[in-house]
Amino acid sequence: MKKTADLSTRNMIGDRLRVLRLAQTPAVTLEDLAGKLAAQGVRLDRSAVGRIENGNRYVLDYELWALAKALRVEPGALFRR
Repeated sequence: MKKTADLSTRNMIGDRLRVLRLAQTPAVTLEDLAGKLAAQGVRLDRSAVGRIENGNRYVLDYELWALAKALRVEPGALFRR
């Protein structure tokens, strides 16, 4: 895993990702979300998604689009507070 000195300024969506994931009916688990991403060809396992939510991993642009698609939201929804 690539590390940077200060991830807190490189991950703006972690908290919102968790909120949107749990707001789904039924709530989407980390494992379910990882499966939805894999179906799109994006390889993020359960722990990687958890690290994004915790702010310990940054998100690449194509991952952001795939996360939004998996949760059936617009990409901008991941940035709203």
